[in-house]
Amino acid sequence: MDVTPDKNFSDDPFRAVIVGLAHREQPMEKLEEYLEELEFLARTAGIETVKVFTQQLDAPNPQTFIGSGKVNEVAAFAKDNEIDYIIFDDELSPSQMRNLEKEIKRKIFDRNLLILDIFYMRAQTSQSKTQVELARYEYLLPRLTGLWTHLERQRGGTGTRGGAGEKEIETDRRIVRSKITLLKQKLEKIDKQMHVQRKNRVSMVRVALVGYTNVGKSTIMNIVSKSDVFAENKLFATLDTTVRKVVVKNLPFLMADTVGFIRKLPHQLVESFKSTLDETRESDLLIHVVDISHPQFEDHIRTVESTLAEIGAIDKPTILVFNKIDKFPEPPEEEWKWDGEIHPAMKLEDLEKSWMARQDHQTIFISAKQKINLSKLREMLYDKVKEIHIKRHPYNHFLYDLPEDQA
Repeated sequence: MDVTPDKNFSDDPFRAVIVGLAHREQPMEKLEEYLEELEFLARTAGIETVKVFTQQLDAPNPQTFIGSGKVNEVAAFAKDNEIDYIIFDDELSPSQMRNLEKEIKRKIFDRNLLILDIFYMRAQTSQSKTQVELARYEYLLPRLTGLWTHLERQRGGTGTRGGAGEKEIETDRRIVRSKITLLKQKLEKIDKQMHVQRKNRVSMVRVALVGYTNVGKSTIMNIVSKSDVFAENKLFATLDTTVRKVVVKNLPFLMADTVGFIRKLPHQLVESFKSTLDETRESDLLIHVVDISHPQFEDHIRTVESTLAEIGAIDKPTILVFNKIDKFPEPPEEEWKWDGEIHPAMKLEDLEKSWMARQDHQTIFISAKQKINLSKLREMLYDKVKEIHIKRHPYNHFLYDLPEDQA
């Protein structure tokens, strides 16, 4: 039985408007950043953004999130321009979603549902498919009204729960709860199998690539491991954790490419994907990749560190890798502020003297695409892995005592 909402982003492209609300806890400047990212999310899902609506309020309207006048404005535009979906940047309560659908007469989605659907499209393995399906069911449970209409009204006979005329929504909730229970049992079984696999690899040093989505983790993975992990300029191009055996000089270790993080990541996904994130939590070394060319890269760093703290991996040894330096602009003479203009790229030596190099973790500046400073990254990776390896296997000197002409 399918509980997927009445839509499929992978078919013909849909037209949508995006709605964002600025308030005391989310100023307009921050909202504009989020809306730009939401538009990228929509494009990743195959949705064309026709217009962006914003509003400033002291606090979200508890009934419709935005004000009644803005609701009417959005409804009129959707009717006149053949809009399929209305996408809100923040999570909507079940009642807000129902009220908005009633007023606008269009399918209403929030940021969480959009991310969940992108994950649903990207999932490839049994584990990730089960994780995403579980997260979607848990999201849909309090929002069943209006989100799925696959069941006709149940008319129970003698002996059925609720008697004659049982409400569809009650039946739907029981079905969803039953599916959630079954999915949790299935995921628990998969998790045990994955734990055994990770346990069998415990003797080798394990390195995990982490970072915000679309920062170039898979590209770095392909270069360092000489493999062919799927990499694409889209959000969440990598969903399933990929583990490769890597040898730098003659020192072997395991490298994992993990799912990227994002601001306002749905709680259901964090919970469901904790087993996948075990690869990060159980690793010996983190390679935190940052897209230095992105205007909000500092915010991205905070988001990743916050998620790492949530899964218990914030205190691990870390190398902070600033990627895409070939796209990073040279700051003007005044205090640097992104203005949308193209500036000459900063030189590597200037970056290495900047405030970005003075972090709590060891840092390095590279361009994976242009292959800039990659040899230094390998050397830094080798030194860190060697340090961990010596502590774990103090008598395996043959692995790293190389003649100078081979080093």
